[in-house]
Amino acid sequence: MLDLEHWTPRPPPTNAYAQGRHVSLVPFDPERHSEQLWQALGGDARVNDRIRYFGWPAVASAAEFSEHLLRCIDGGQWACCAFVPTATGRAEGMASYMRTDTQHGSTEIGCVAHGTSFAGSTAATEAHYLMAQRVFDELGYRRYEWKLDDRNTPSHRAALRFGFTFEGVFRQHRVVPSGNRDTAWYSLLDHEWPVAGRALLEWLDPSNFDAHGNQRRRLQDLRDQAR
Repeated sequence: MLDLEHWTPRPPPTNAYAQGRHVSLVPFDPERHSEQLWQALGGDARVNDRIRYFGWPAVASAAEFSEHLLRCIDGGQWACCAFVPTATGRAEGMASYMRTDTQHGSTEIGCVAHGTSFAGSTAATEAHYLMAQRVFDELGYRRYEWKLDDRNTPSHRAALRFGFTFEGVFRQHRVVPSGNRDTAWYSLLDHEWPVAGRALLEWLDPSNFDAHGNQRRRLQDLRDQAR
């Protein structure tokens, strides 16, 4: 949105329930979702590896995982969504709206974690579509950010795949338990969303998959076509 003559501050995004074909966005409930997420992320053997770029100290149980997450939610105005695939009915991933600036229409998706079976799935792609759709189509935000530890290669790939644009790296941005964090910044803007959103919908359409569930067209190809 470049014409700001009639701009007004936006309501903050919430973690309200949203239903897709393959997944639901559900408000994070520690009693219901902590153990489910702990197991989906690999339990004792894998959780700390999957969340190593969160900037948290190591956690040893589902209860500790939940405590850290709730501390962030309560102290940082986070709205945490659990991702519940229709096929399983259990939380297998999560992400939060955070660092929201309602005055200027900007919010960030962060604390993103996908379980082993959820990562790379159609349900995961739809979950991120639903989160972006809320930001742009429902609330009218101008800017949607994705910030990540520059060492986090899978997160770089995910941001680019979903249509975010790389903006640069804040060097020596933070001190985290593992040492220094350089933070890479990505963004998706309101005037870019129509192309990115249309490509996501076309990718998610059942006609884009063969009988074995393999994609026929990539998201990048669909964005190029939509342009």
